[in-house]
Amino acid sequence: MAKQIWKPGNMLYPLPVVMVSVADRSGHQNIITVAWTGTICSDPPMVSVSVRPERYSYHMIEETGEFVINLTTESLVRAVDYCGVKSGRDIDKFQECGLTALPADGVGAPLIGESPVNMECVVTEEKVLGSHTMFLARVRTVHADERYLDEKGRFCLEKAKPIVYSHGQYLATGRILGTFGYSVRKNGRKS
Repeated sequence: MAKQIWKPGNMLYPLPVVMVSVADRSGHQNIITVAWTGTICSDPPMVSVSVRPERYSYHMIEETGEFVINLTTESLVRAVDYCGVKSGRDIDKFQECGLTALPADGVGAPLIGESPVNMECVVTEEKVLGSHTMFLARVRTVHADERYLDEKGRFCLEKAKPIVYSHGQYLATGRILGTFGYSVRKNGRKS
């Protein structure tokens, strides 16, 4: 099998695409679409988002040390794209996209009501990395839309039709192929 050698780059795709909602101390709110995001620790629950310093939302995160990660779905794909290409300096993205800003429990940034999961986050560390600054944050509160809970109270994200980002495209996901460890149990082996 032939492989080409390319210059170093980010080829870790697909990525979760989220809408990060923020607010400054004056009460101005904004939404930024972020694909440079991820889980970094489970205990304590921690995540990261990486944002370019020239983005309108950057100063809000830096000023307050807070943000909300809002998971995205197929029904939100237009808003996801819009919030990624338009600046909050010029428009109210909540209004333009018909999104509902809900009050959070423990941070000043709003939740996006239409998102199936909202994670309230408090920054614990900033890392200037080059083109982006990574904000490491502790998850303080998680809000899960009851429409996506099964009869046992388990969250079923696949019902929300989540989307991911890959090389400039948004892709549908959520089809279940198996459960964690299924191949080990199926073959009767443990690793």
